[in-house]
Amino acid sequence: MKTWLTLWNGIFKNNPIFRLVLGMCPTLAVTTSLENALGMGMAATFVLVCSNALVSALRKVIPPAVHIPCYIVIIATFVTAIDLLMKAYLPELSESLGIFIPLIVVNCIILGRAEAFASRNGVVDSIADGIGSGIGFTLALALIAAVREIAGAGTLTIWGDLAVKGINPGPVTLAILPAGGFITLGLLLAGINAFSEWNARRHGAPAPLPVNLDCRHCTMCPNGKEKKE
Repeated sequence: MKTWLTLWNGIFKNNPIFRLVLGMCPTLAVTTSLENALGMGMAATFVLVCSNALVSALRKVIPPAVHIPCYIVIIATFVTAIDLLMKAYLPELSESLGIFIPLIVVNCIILGRAEAFASRNGVVDSIADGIGSGIGFTLALALIAAVREIAGAGTLTIWGDLAVKGINPGPVTLAILPAGGFITLGLLLAGINAFSEWNARRHGAPAPLPVNLDCRHCTMCPNGKEKKE
């Protein structure tokens, strides 16, 4: 039950983009097309699952004084592996994503899950957390990319061969420009927050308050609750 709850929370309750607002650099950069978003999401999911599993397996071996450098070395190993695999088998996608695949090494989602969850939990739960966070990240990227591509180019492309054209007869170029990424993300966040408030009130619960951006309220670290108390 705990494992399924961990996976579910990673997708929805603790969604890296829409709830924790992490990984904004690749989120805004690669969501100009659905194909790029899915590629980045799958690459990040692979790294999340593998690094979480290895960090959890070695959590009692790694000295506390050097745990962050060790986590970065572990993450960099899997990022290098997925980068080489994509260059070998998906060269066009690898070229399209460019520097953002190697930059997964410094993605705060990956390091955050390793530090906040994998280093404190068993291998199975850590794998579930990685899968949940990876799926949540991928779904969020796909939603943002779909909105931007339809609005900005009037198309929806997946893996080149699967393309739907003419969805939007009057595309707005701004949507696929950098500013369009900020606008789309802001509108989606506003819509999700409004839905969360409506859903809470529908069930007779108080409207959820915005997450305060300080250490005591950080949902990434289980120590946040203890500090607050």
